[in-house]
Amino acid sequence: MPSLAKSESAVLDVPTHLRPQHVAIIMDGNGRWAQHQNLPRVEGHLRGVESVRNVMDACNDFGVHTLTLYCLSSENWKRPAEELEFLMTLLKTYLIGERDNLIKRNLRLKIIGRRERLSQDVQMEMDRTVAACAGNDGMTLCLAINYGGRSEIVDATRELARNVAVGKLSPEDISEATISNALYTAGLPDPDLLIRTSGEMRISNFLLWQISYAEIYVTSTLWPEFGREDLAEAIRDYANRDRRFGGLQHATVDAAGQSAEAEDA
Repeated sequence: MPSLAKSESAVLDVPTHLRPQHVAIIMDGNGRWAQHQNLPRVEGHLRGVESVRNVMDACNDFGVHTLTLYCLSSENWKRPAEELEFLMTLLKTYLIGERDNLIKRNLRLKIIGRRERLSQDVQMEMDRTVAACAGNDGMTLCLAINYGGRSEIVDATRELARNVAVGKLSPEDISEATISNALYTAGLPDPDLLIRTSGEMRISNFLLWQISYAEIYVTSTLWPEFGREDLAEAIRDYANRDRRFGGLQHATVDAAGQSAEAEDA
């Protein structure tokens, strides 16, 4: 892998229109990292917060407009109670501790997911930090907390159904744009690049609607070890891909000399 300086330089040399504007990350591997280090699982989560800071700053430096991080899935409530309690404390500490840094970095904050299951003190700090960043106009940091892609689509469908029931919306007027505007991520562009750490080849109920045309990059690096260099490598890989959005490749010439189009795979 290139050195840190070379990796970052290579990203900055990529034309802006070839860089991802929205990067979404499934942050996986905290527990395995801790296990490999013979440490408690909670130590992996603590180290993972450091990676959040590093990647957030790197995305900001690389010109990314939106960074969405999968912090806590709706399925994570199946974990041991003591680990969940620690995660809630860690989340509250992060929201308080990072507030000034987010303001200093001119970052906006958006939080998506079903918040009603979170404790009142965590919800309060979420609101305070979002409000403190409301006047910023830089990169948007979007945290998916108690989030599930299917739940998001269910909630959007319910909202649309209610609007139809009261006559605010006609069924014939429902479109992809209408659905997108009813999702938690309304107002944000769809992700261009989805990164998953720890080598797992699945999307884990994350942004199911929004990643329809995202490029997927999987790395075996565990999240606590994922940093600027790894992000730079993912962006360099993305810049070399041919994004067709379901269309066709450039025209080719078949054996008979006729112009042909290669269909998207």
